[in-house]
Amino acid sequence: MSTSFQSVNLSSFPPAAYKASHFLFFSKTHFLFFSKTHFLFFSKTHFHITLSTRSRSNLFREAISTYIEMIGSGFSPDNFAFPAVLKAVAGIQELYLGKQIHAHVFKFGYGSFSSVTIDNTLVNMYGKCGGLGDAYKVFDRITERDQVSWNSIISALCRFEEWEVAIKAFRLMLMEGFEPSSFTLVSMALACSNLRKRDGLWLGKQIHGCCFRKGHWRTFSNNALMAMYAKLGRLDDAKSLLVLFEDRDLVTWNSMISSFSQNERFMEALMFLRLMVLEGVKPDGVTFASVLPACSHLDLLRTGKEIHAYALRTDDVIENSFVGSALVDMYCNCGQVESGRLVFDSVLDRKIGLWNAMIAGYAQSEHDEKALMLFIEMEAAAGLYSNATTMSSIVPAYVRCEGISRKEGIHGYVIKRGLETNRYLQNALIDMYSRMGDIKTSKRIFDSMEDRDIVSWNTIITSYVICGRSSDALLLLHEMQRIEEKSTYDGDYNDEKQVPFKPNSITLMTVLPGCASLSALAKGKEIHAYAIRNLLASQVTVGSALVDMYAKCGCLNLARRVFDQMPIRNVITWNVIIMAYGMHGKGKESLELFEDMVAEGAKGGEVKPTEVTFIALFASCSHSGMVDEGLSLFHKMKNEHGIEPAPDHYACIVDLVGRAGKVEEAYGLVNTMPSGFDKVGAWSSLLGACRIYHNIEIGEIAAENLLQLQPDVASHYVLLSNIYSSAGLWDKAMNLRRRMKAMGVKKEPGCSWIEYGDEVHKFLAGDLSHPQSEKLHDFLETLSERLKKEGYVPDTACVLHDIDEEEKETILCGHSEKLAIAFGILNTPPGTTIRVAKNLRVCNDCHTASKFISKIEDREIILRDARRFHHFKDGTCSCGDYW
Repeated sequence: MSTSFQSVNLSSFPPAAYKASHFLFFSKTHFLFFSKTHFLFFSKTHFHITLSTRSRSNLFREAISTYIEMIGSGFSPDNFAFPAVLKAVAGIQELYLGKQIHAHVFKFGYGSFSSVTIDNTLVNMYGKCGGLGDAYKVFDRITERDQVSWNSIISALCRFEEWEVAIKAFRLMLMEGFEPSSFTLVSMALACSNLRKRDGLWLGKQIHGCCFRKGHWRTFSNNALMAMYAKLGRLDDAKSLLVLFEDRDLVTWNSMISSFSQNERFMEALMFLRLMVLEGVKPDGVTFASVLPACSHLDLLRTGKEIHAYALRTDDVIENSFVGSALVDMYCNCGQVESGRLVFDSVLDRKIGLWNAMIAGYAQSEHDEKALMLFIEMEAAAGLYSNATTMSSIVPAYVRCEGISRKEGIHGYVIKRGLETNRYLQNALIDMYSRMGDIKTSKRIFDSMEDRDIVSWNTIITSYVICGRSSDALLLLHEMQRIEEKSTYDGDYNDEKQVPFKPNSITLMTVLPGCASLSALAKGKEIHAYAIRNLLASQVTVGSALVDMYAKCGCLNLARRVFDQMPIRNVITWNVIIMAYGMHGKGKESLELFEDMVAEGAKGGEVKPTEVTFIALFASCSHSGMVDEGLSLFHKMKNEHGIEPAPDHYACIVDLVGRAGKVEEAYGLVNTMPSGFDKVGAWSSLLGACRIYHNIEIGEIAAENLLQLQPDVASHYVLLSNIYSSAGLWDKAMNLRRRMKAMGVKKEPGCSWIEYGDEVHKFLAGDLSHPQSEKLHDFLETLSERLKKEGYVPDTACVLHDIDEEEKETILCGHSEKLAIAFGILNTPPGTTIRVAKNLRVCNDCHTASKFISKIEDREIILRDARRFHHFKDGTCSCGDYW
């Protein structure tokens, strides 16, 4: 077999390593040297070069193998070998191996801190391998520290998140006369970004000034400053830095895009992605994982798909588990859960984050059984242990599962896993108990939390809204913005000890329904102003909540203005505005908006009608008496829009037909519903129609079916009792009330409320608890006499008790909506619009009286009852007496 030889390039070796007379050949198996001395020298140099090259190339394990081979060949490491091998050990973060190398440092005579280079690499190694105490011991014994020594210990302290200590070390470095390098300033920017906002900004600006004075304008130092400003909430400063320097790299763009997403400035995140691509910088996995949440929050499914397609061009990116997690999250949040599952199934290396994203996607879409099955698969088949993030998705899914009787069991599992003090799980448990109606336990968990975050506050505020305690929710919003967190930095600049939580888009989206429920228009406007100041009003979730708030506070024109100004609208936005016009009795406008919605979808938009859209449309038609239009939509919804009529749609159509006086036809519709459908809604609508038109026969049939299905619901008894009372069948009405009492079923008392100043004033029928009660009742008695002179006749048929007429008139004067209107007249300037909300349907007498009051007091009165709005002005009502 022939052996091939090639000459060796020795130009990198010292001249003493070879002579012209010493000719060298080598093959794959042997070296030929004519000088043994030169052979030994070359071999040791060869090891040094190989070790150094592999370490610099991040081939850490190969570098360590070279070191072991060198020791095994009898060559002693020196001050060139140790720094290289220690760097390799730091790269693989093997603390035990690092300690062995440290022992070699002493064994081979370099342990007396004779080489500051070796000492510095030991500090760096211990810092990266998790031995902060050892790093400090080595640093403390260095007799002649240099700039690298200080950089190494400061970097180690930052790695262990000892931010204040790192800043103290930086000050000591300056006191010893060492100039900071770019690497020092990068560590300091990181430390400042993790202090409380005011402290961090004060010190961070000094670090920035130092960079400016010393000329440290390298890309990585600029990136660190950008990240610092962004984390401290100064995104515009970070953006200015990016614009000012031209030497931008991938990290620069990723930092900025990630900061925009984390601070809910999603449109800017997408805009900077576009600028990044136009500048010729190729996005990587970090870019996609940072920008996809923007598509998720803005409900931009099409843009998300475009980014997905872009990512598919690069195999190593699309196979990235973090990118997969972001894609799953985006598809699920945009309502495409099955697409999210396809992405999940396509990723082979599934890390816990990907499992969590898919489980959360199922849970958010209320595919609870699928979420629980995937959770079991993750633990049983994939062998992964659930963490706090997993459980925070599993808890709500578990609670909603109808097949599970003891919902509190999941709390026990959380405790068993040792996660009961985890903030994420505590937030999930607060939400869980509130959805079970146990607000006391929710508040108890919240009060026990040592470390609350913005999510904790959002969750407890949501809990109070869910449990119908909107006033308490608004109080919590106020409390949240009080001084809450203590600053831990003990530096010289500590005049601000505490900082408040700042409401975000989730907070606003949570609390605005509370304003809507209370008709708290002034508070709603304050929140709107806050949203505008903080660039949150353009977000689709906040915008939709604002449209809903204004509509339910009786300001349809403001609701429409917000809707028209929204840059992005999703199907929820459209449903809210359609429902808003319907509640205000403007059915024609609701249908026009529906046509606009369909037209937008036909042009390639992502908005298409849903089941909720048709519920809103049918309700709009019902309030406006548009029977033919509503029935036409009902018959077309499947063929033209692909939506099968559900039980709720039948209930709306029964209400539409029955409210128009066609009670028998409505009864026939109930009987034509497909078998297996839940008919509670339809029977309830039919019973309501029977009450309006005093149809006793069909009313009794509807009530009998309802009481079989829901024997504990008070409104069914009350409606039938009202039918009997209106017909003078007092014995039947009384028997029904006795039956209610025997079963422990209580009627919900009529309650009305009105906003005045910073408070919402509530009134019950016959209420004497309000501070102004005596004044209000006196005013109403006087007002009643004035109304009678104008032609008002009290409708005593609305008093469903067998008493004399005078007593009935007295009771009518004490109805809750009249008390609230009287309060508004007495406490607001003449001409001010009075806005009142009521939990039940307004009675005929109060409806008539409100028309007269609006005329003689020259006031517009906007009354929202349980079903719709009534705008009283100049003696007329917007409903046209059809409600």
